[in-house]
Amino acid sequence: MRLAVDATADAVAGRIDVLVIVSRDTDFKPALERAAEAGVATVAIAPGSHGRSDALQKAASRAITLE
Repeated sequence: MRLAVDATADAVAGRIDVLVIVSRDTDFKPALERAAEAGVATVAIAPGSHGRSDALQKAASRAITLE
């Protein structure tokens, strides 16, 4: 959870341009959403189609599924 809190804080403070989440854990969805609201580009990377979180994919401006 600490990673999501730090990512959100950095996005809101303007310290990052792109937030990339490599996970299928939907706990990162609010961080992606808040970063996007702050104008930060967001990317969700998932480990294969069975490991992909549709919620993260929809929350990110770009989604990548590893094969």
